Amino acid sequence: MSHLFSKPLEKILNLNDFEVLARAHLPKALYGYVKGGADGGVTLRHNLEALERIKMIPRVLRDVSTGSQEVTLFGKRYASPFMIAPMGASAIVGYDADNAMARAAKAARIPFILSANAITSIEEIGKTYPGCWFAGYQKPDEPNIERMTKRVADAGFSAYFLTADVAVGSNRENNARNGYTMPFRPTARLALDMLSHPSWLYRTAWRTLRQRGIPAIRNIDPAASPSIFSREINSVTGYPGFNWKHAEMIRRHWKSAFIIKGILSPEDARLAREIGADGIVVSNHGGRQLDCAVSPIETLKRVHEHSGDMTVLVDSGFRRGTDVIKGLALGAASTLIGRPFLYAAALGGEPYVRHAIGLLQREIHTNLSLMGAVNCDTLREEACVHCWPSPTQCI
Repeated sequence: MSHLFSKPLEKILNLNDFEVLARAHLPKALYGYVKGGADGGVTLRHNLEALERIKMIPRVLRDVSTGSQEVTLFGKRYASPFMIAPMGASAIVGYDADNAMARAAKAARIPFILSANAITSIEEIGKTYPGCWFAGYQKPDEPNIERMTKRVADAGFSAYFLTADVAVGSNRENNARNGYTMPFRPTARLALDMLSHPSWLYRTAWRTLRQRGIPAIRNIDPAASPSIFSREINSVTGYPGFNWKHAEMIRRHWKSAFIIKGILSPEDARLAREIGADGIVVSNHGGRQLDCAVSPIETLKRVHEHSGDMTVLVDSGFRRGTDVIKGLALGAASTLIGRPFLYAAALGGEPYVRHAIGLLQREIHTNLSLMGAVNCDTLREEACVHCWPSPTQCI
């Protein structure tokens, strides 16, 4: 795919730069959908502020010439301590974005997590990146759970993430203000928005319709695939009756790594451990669910203390190599990052996503060395981060 902008990739210096370009490229409705959070966006802003408050204490005069940022997750070695988070409707934002992100992640040897709300099928992504991971919104009945876990396993996925923090859909005021609806509802306002962004209209909307037809939500159900215009998709995410007994059903039927995503409470970490989860993601859904929720980085240390032998991952607001290092120092084995990689895919497909991955890898390499850490484990062995002005805010 040709570059969408004359500005060469070398001028894009960090993950935040992709958002600046994407804001001009995407229709306002789609940019707002990706960027936005719940209610007034308090949690969205707080995630960034909480990470900024944490300061690091470097060690000096250490030999870091053999430094490595590799990590082991669920029995497999990966090149870096971050992964591409699950994001719904990605292939509407950028042409074939799920495949672009999966191919780039595979080439870079980092995990990719496919969302149940994707319009690219589990089976297709399973061929693009064999052994990648899936994040599901699961109906609360055992026959459906059994069929869905079988479908994911048959497609060759190696980990199942249960998205646990969407009992109901949140209040997305920004979507209403920007004209984004799901199911999609064509309006004059939306048409004008799209027509005023001809690059996206041709490179994403037209190509998708021509080559793939009407987009549909492919992975929310073992068989059904409602189109993005169907009223059926009003209820494809939150299931208010879903509870810990249903999570335990998934554990029984899913034989590979099982991870519960959306944990903020140490008590919920304990419950996840008791039902046999292999891992948890400390997450507030990137600020998109409960507004005014605590930031994951603020509760990560306490959750980790209750995690036992589970693998602890973290997300929500991570953008720089220093952010990743802070997460590792407070107990996470790796971090999930979403929006910047989707912006990159929307702008230039796989080459842009590869560039984004490379930028973050270089930042992590530099920052690990400056911290005096030869690898990611070293960060967890020392008290190297503190909140400012009060250290108690970190715990």
